[in-house]
Amino acid sequence: GDWDFWSDWKDRRLWVTVTPIVLVTFPAAIQAWAWERFRNPWGATVAVLALLFGEWVNRYFNFWGWTYFPINFVFPAVLVPGAILLDTFLMLSGSYLFTAIVGGMAWGLVFYPGNWPIIAPLHVPVEYNGMLMSIADIQGYNYARTGTPEYIRMVEKGTLRTFGKDVAP
Repeated sequence: GDWDFWSDWKDRRLWVTVTPIVLVTFPAAIQAWAWERFRNPWGATVAVLALLFGEWVNRYFNFWGWTYFPINFVFPAVLVPGAILLDTFLMLSGSYLFTAIVGGMAWGLVFYPGNWPIIAPLHVPVEYNGMLMSIADIQGYNYARTGTPEYIRMVEKGTLRTFGKDVAP
């Protein structure tokens, strides 16, 4: 969805929880099929590489080719480390249940650290028009998009977090 399309929506709360849960289903299905039919322990990795190839083709031609959005604004999530872990757990255990529990947990836990080298430069705080914002937020305001109105976007105006996970002004 939109959390994986736009770099200003790749936040540390919603993107990290929604994206890995949604994206684990297709690699797990291909992994189970490849393991059941051929005993190949690399089904999830092949599925993720094919998905990433399709995503890069989509992002390049649709976002850069038609609308000239910068590629660092619409890059897809990195899923390869989680897929390698998922395949490794299936290869070492041979159990679907163990792979689903431990491999699925590893898939979710390695998602954010695997993407952090790409996302980190976009979370650098800068002062912009008297407000403290991140570079991703500034990109989101300078490159207007159709279909994503500004009232849907959540821009944090402070860094002090409450116990209810909201930002205190």
